[in-house]
Amino acid sequence: MVIRAVLARVEVDDLETAIDQYRRIAGVDAVRRFTHGSIELAWIGPFLLLHGPRRALEAARRTATLIVDDMLEAEERIVRSGGRTLEGPADGPNGRRLIAEFPEGAVFELIAPSAAPGST
Repeated sequence: MVIRAVLARVEVDDLETAIDQYRRIAGVDAVRRFTHGSIELAWIGPFLLLHGPRRALEAARRTATLIVDDMLEAEERIVRSGGRTLEGPADGPNGRRLIAEFPEGAVFELIAPSAAPGST
């Protein structure tokens, strides 16, 4: 499994202001915006901005997002190592998505996108 990147999750009070700020910080113009339940998200370079109700954000804090090249290979390696799939894989707004528990209990979201914002 090749992990291409880890996204830093950043909770923000004002998504529009934060998008402008993080575009400048990351040095990219591309932003991929989407929602997941009641959370609004913006993917900007290595940052994943989250805005929403406190309870929904609390659940989102429990995991990190790993960007992988090959979802099938990633899932196979996790399972062979003693981990398990909790959700997916399934198509999501950013490509194939999987939630997995690693052998020692850490939970990660894995995404295999066709292209990350700012990578073209």
